[in-house]
Amino acid sequence: MSRLKAAFSHPPAFMPYFPVGFPTFDVSVDVIEALAKNGADLVEVGLSFSDPLADGPVIQQATQVAHQNGVTTAGVLKAVAELRARGVTIPLVLMGYYNPLLAYGLPRLAADAAEAGADGFIVPDLPLEESAPLIEALGAAGLPWIRMLAPTTPPERARALLSEAEGFVYLVSLTGVTGARDQVSGDLPGFIGRVRNLARPGLPLAVGFGIATPAQAQAVGRLAEGVIVGSACVKTIGQASDPVQAAVSFAQAFKAAAGG
Repeated sequence: MSRLKAAFSHPPAFMPYFPVGFPTFDVSVDVIEALAKNGADLVEVGLSFSDPLADGPVIQQATQVAHQNGVTTAGVLKAVAELRARGVTIPLVLMGYYNPLLAYGLPRLAADAAEAGADGFIVPDLPLEESAPLIEALGAAGLPWIRMLAPTTPPERARALLSEAEGFVYLVSLTGVTGARDQVSGDLPGFIGRVRNLARPGLPLAVGFGIATPAQAQAVGRLAEGVIVGSACVKTIGQASDPVQAAVSFAQAFKAAAGG
């Protein structure tokens, strides 16, 4: 939790997403290291899954490549441990769907993730009503389950999600799947304001889904404590002839725009 707290000490935090195993395992580890050492305050480390229902075509394709490359949950934990051995000190939060985590075994997953150096989990398809086993397992290992809220989340449900939220809260900026958009939602300031009124003071709010450009990151960074960039990060790096150098340039440009 200390690493997570440090990540938001000078908001807004720049928080890119990248999946382990895309385009290859080794390149993805190099890319995440480059992001971490060139401006990222936190990296969301993606786990592949055969049915990524919350993701748009860019992340679906990337995680499918990782899946075809044979990257498993154990492989992602190996990548996290390798990144720590390389001197990466920022938070590495694992983001993936519940089925592979459940198949791994929740208590073993939590213990192995903590030992590898992970800082928590984001699980887009896990509802609050079914979250107790994961929360219990992660809690025993000192790791948080990062809660997600959408613009359509009713106030009472938002209160329940926020009541024991740890680390930060992931605000889904719009309805639909992940993917770059031409502009930030005009409803975002109101959405952030509503959540802030319900959340305990000091709990960081990070906004993801649809942030595609440094200018959009700058606009979101004026409203929230964290700026999450997924599809644009994966697309830019995935299309580059030199993915690692692309990661360096991407992180530097977005961090400079977001500020913090």
